[in-house]
Amino acid sequence: MPRDKLKQSQMRTRIAVAAARLMAEDGVEDFALAKRKAARQLGAADTQSLPANEEVEAELRAYQTLYQGDEQRLRVRALRTVALAAMRALAAFNPHLAGPVLKGTAGRYADIDLQLFTDDHKAVELFLLNRNLPYATSEHRHYCGDEPRSVPVLHLEWGGVPLNVSVYAAKDERAALKTSPAGRPIERAGIGAVSALVAGDA
Repeated sequence: MPRDKLKQSQMRTRIAVAAARLMAEDGVEDFALAKRKAARQLGAADTQSLPANEEVEAELRAYQTLYQGDEQRLRVRALRTVALAAMRALAAFNPHLAGPVLKGTAGRYADIDLQLFTDDHKAVELFLLNRNLPYATSEHRHYCGDEPRSVPVLHLEWGGVPLNVSVYAAKDERAALKTSPAGRPIERAGIGAVSALVAGDA
């Protein structure tokens, strides 16, 4: 391997390790942000050295297994239990769990990410209002297949844990949801699958 390529490969690995540590210890959930912060810490200005999300995720799993074994298992079990309770309460809106809590890589201070699939967005807000659950709103840009979509997100607390609820149209459940056009589809799991995960965690 040419010297420049070797140095780039080594830096890529160092950034992946540093980004994983930031996600595990500091609660950074966004892969792109973790990689940029890690690159700055290491003085790597060459964006060609940035690792793929999959590389960072592999290092994150290794870090959590090595340094946070029991803590990580207990954290994921607790977060999945809270997520399942929220999903059962929101069952009318076809809820799915996504993100680090589903994958088992949730870092310290992790949020729970739910996706709802309903054509009655207002009914979700009414559900929360009727239960005196205060929430804030924002919008995230996602992709349904190759189609860009502005998705409303409700931010609240459930069981003392921050909960981010993305509200999609009912038909979007059949589409591959992605955070970027070239990205991998976002993994998600319905109530039955999350129930099985919680039972397995116990």
